[in-house]
Parts: sequence; structure tokens; C-alpha cells
Amino acid sequence: MLKAFAELSTPLVADACVRLGVEVRVAPVGIASVAGGGRVAGRVLPVRHYGSVDVFLEAYTAARDGDVLVVDNSGRTDEACIGDLAVLEARAAGVAGIVVWGLHRDTPELVEIGLPVFSYGALPLGPLRLDGREPEALLSAKFGPHPVSAEDVVFADADGVLFVPADRVAEVLETAGAIARTERAQAERISSGDTLRRQTAFDEYLERRAADPSYSFRKHLRRVGGAIEE
Repeated sequence: MLKAFAELSTPLVADACVRLGVEVRVAPVGIASVAGGGRVAGRVLPVRHYGSVDVFLEAYTAARDGDVLVVDNSGRTDEACIGDLAVLEARAAGVAGIVVWGLHRDTPELVEIGLPVFSYGALPLGPLRLDGREPEALLSAKFGPHPVSAEDVVFADADGVLFVPADRVAEVLETAGAIARTERAQAERISSGDTLRRQTAFDEYLERRAADPSYSFRKHLRRVGGAIEE
């Protein structure tokens, strides 16, 4: 999955979802890579955190190579729920990365380990609680307002994190690749002096919009074959 995502980005995947009518489930603003430049893509390995690392260790027993541990810690900012030992064990289990709706700690060690980890940021304090565990602890999770499960794939890079249903991933990535090729061609033409306004027949768009206020720029781009918005 990461190989298929290698030449793409989360903005391209998001645009492809919009174009295909796939629900766009984007993680809350602020979730970022612990080490700059981190990227990850893979099947969601969901887990809900209740204050103890044991739930992570149990999740790893069901991990398949390339899975991404997606941790639901309810977006808490009063505790760090992932540290170096949990990340080392994830790597040993074949997990490709970790995405946390919450905080991490042991930042220097995580950078040295090199496994992609995404979170809201760092905090030295670990959990002081131990809450009751729900039956769905290893079956589903929430990330912000979005429910996720093993039926989803997660993509993460410098622009953020988003989730796509596994059964739509192939067409989403194919469409994202087509959008990427169009955008690269447009960028090359801009660099050569062919402005984006000329490429997109912007004057024509303004004329059509004046005559028909319902004529959107997105509709115009689809007609002329451009790509900026979706």
C-alpha cells in the first residue's frame, strides 16, 4: 500500500475521494509526524486505549505485515499513550506505522527507531488511569468524529491523515494518480510562462458564470480538463 502511495499525497487522495463521491474522513488538524517527512499507508489496525499498554500488545498479535496501528485515545492532551517500547514492539510485529488520536512521548527514541508515528505532539506524562475496557476495543476506533476499522486504509504524510474504505482504495489511488499527472503538467506549463488562467480558459469561465451563476469553477475545470479543486 505504501508503494502505491509513494508518488501521491493526502491532498491528492482527498481530491480523488471528492471526485468519486467517497466520504472524506480527515483526521483533526494538528496530527503530525513525530519525525519530519514521515509517510505511511496501510490497513487500519484499530485499538482503543484505556490507560494500559496491554491493549496494544494484544492488537499486535492480530497484526498483518503493513498494518497501521490507529490508536483512539479520545484526543486526550493530558497523557501520552505511546512510547518507545510500544513502538519497538509494533515494528517487531510488522506494523508499518502508528497514528494516534492523542499524544506520544520518548520523542528522541521514536525518531531513532524510525517507524512512522503521527500524533498531536509530545508529553512526558504517561497514563495515570485504568478505565474499563469495551468489547469493541480491538474491532473499531474513532479518530476525531470518524469511525474506523480494519475495513479501512489510512494514509498519512506531511499534510495530515485520512481514511478510505478498503474496497474503494484501488479506484481512489487510480484517480489520485490521474489528478497528479494533470497537476504536474499544469505546473510545468506555468513554469514555462503559460499561466493557469490561460490554461483553464478563465476569461471564458467568467463569461459563462456571468450568464449562468450556477456555472461553478469546478464544473468548468471538469469541462476543460484542469485540476486545481478536486
